Amino acid sequence: MQLRGKRILLGITGSIAAYKSASLTRLLFKEGAEVQVIMSTSALDFITPLTMATLSKHPVHHEFYDPKSGVWTNHVDLGLWADLFLIAPISANTLAKLANGICDNLMAATYLSARCPVMVAPAMDLDMYQHPSVRKNLETILSFGNLILDAEEGELASGLSGQGRMMEPENILEHVISHFSKSQAFKGKKVLLTSGPTQEALDPVRFISNHSSGKMGAALADAFAEEGAEVYLVLGLGAKKPKNPNIRIYPVRSAKDMHQAAAEIHPKMDISVFAAAVADYAPRNAAVEKIKKEGEGMTLDLVKNVDIALSLGKEKLPHQIHVGFALETENEEFHAKSKLEKKNFDLIVLNSMKDTGAGFQLDTNKVSLFFADGRSVVSEVLPKKQIAEMILDGIKNLPIKI
Repeated sequence: MQLRGKRILLGITGSIAAYKSASLTRLLFKEGAEVQVIMSTSALDFITPLTMATLSKHPVHHEFYDPKSGVWTNHVDLGLWADLFLIAPISANTLAKLANGICDNLMAATYLSARCPVMVAPAMDLDMYQHPSVRKNLETILSFGNLILDAEEGELASGLSGQGRMMEPENILEHVISHFSKSQAFKGKKVLLTSGPTQEALDPVRFISNHSSGKMGAALADAFAEEGAEVYLVLGLGAKKPKNPNIRIYPVRSAKDMHQAAAEIHPKMDISVFAAAVADYAPRNAAVEKIKKEGEGMTLDLVKNVDIALSLGKEKLPHQIHVGFALETENEEFHAKSKLEKKNFDLIVLNSMKDTGAGFQLDTNKVSLFFADGRSVVSEVLPKKQIAEMILDGIKNLPIKI
């Protein structure tokens, strides 16, 4: 019973997916959670309070007061009671109210009064879900620190197929359990993370790049977010995106673009992790038109790109933590430790191309962690998710208090 002692306030809004809330309540209850339910007026058309009261073992709240008895439901008390306010499903209408502070029902009033984390699971038709107003409202509540369980793809009530289905109750349960089981060591901390390759244009068609997939960066972004951090991911084109929808992503193409985005974000960060595979050189002048195939060879005039980690390392403040990455093919430890000092890192992660199961494009990796105070840790070949957790543990053990 992984949720024993946890108090979950379940909000249900007017959506055909409301029927799933019955299964979700049973799952939460079986895991030991105490569940109370708030329903919007329109939710009553989809599932009855009797059903939810029977499953939750508590009366269902859907009005500010009972007009017959005058008994008043205190939205403040409900907001203070909960360890987690989970709204599943949340409709486009209720989402808009929460994003804009509209307080015309018990659920909205409770949301504005809640001091606990808020987690929402959207459910609507695919065109509604992609509408700019809905996307903006999701971004707004995300900026409030709310957690979003992204809608899943599949057949929708309209008969269309696409993204818009409420996350299945079993998957929501996993997120709830994960939310309570994580250490939340990085709660309230702002993390800058660079990930993926850069592309340096030769002409409008061709570019110089590398084999980075961004899988390690995505795993790190998800790991930080799961432990409560606000993650700002500067991501090279084509790189793997993290699963957590609460991560702010800044897509970039070139090393210059990545440096500009990272430099703007960096001053407000507590932790910066430079995991991107940034091109060391770029063409001095990219051709305006496609370069024609002429002659037996071609000479490129390349200039050095800005070293993002080195540049921002010079601006590092005493309270900030910098973590670097190095991939070497010879004298690996020597080169990694040289970068550790040169770039003002607190910790550097050395990747090796020589170990089976480690390298570009793979789901596994093997790394060595070198700390500024002389410590080191070497991993086995592990899934990148576990490598990410190992790196976060390394950050937690730095002399700088996070």
